[in-house]
Amino acid sequence: MYELLGTQLDVFIGLTLILFGGLSYLSGQALANNWLPVWQTLPYGFLMGFADRFLTYALFEGVLLHPLGYIVHSLVLIGIMLFAYRVTQVRKMINQYPWVYERAGLLNWREKKAGESFP
Repeated sequence: MYELLGTQLDVFIGLTLILFGGLSYLSGQALANNWLPVWQTLPYGFLMGFADRFLTYALFEGVLLHPLGYIVHSLVLIGIMLFAYRVTQVRKMINQYPWVYERAGLLNWREKKAGESFP
């Protein structure tokens, strides 16, 4: 099978993208729901990247100490976490301050124009 940064492609899709990607999405939501700063996605993402590499090694005979593989997998997980953080932050701002903000796409909000009433 094709090796991608010390991991087989099907293992990368199943373990990194589906399993740890779901965990990253939930972690990003949890950080945003608790109003924690966005920089906290970095340490959590790198810890998840380490857990991902370990399970790849332990279960699927992948390479444990593959620095580029670890960095790429961690950055993928951090990207998923940042996306979830932003989507949740936008939802919270719209729901908590509906008289001030309105949705401006999936990842943004904007101030309502003067004269627009509360829905």
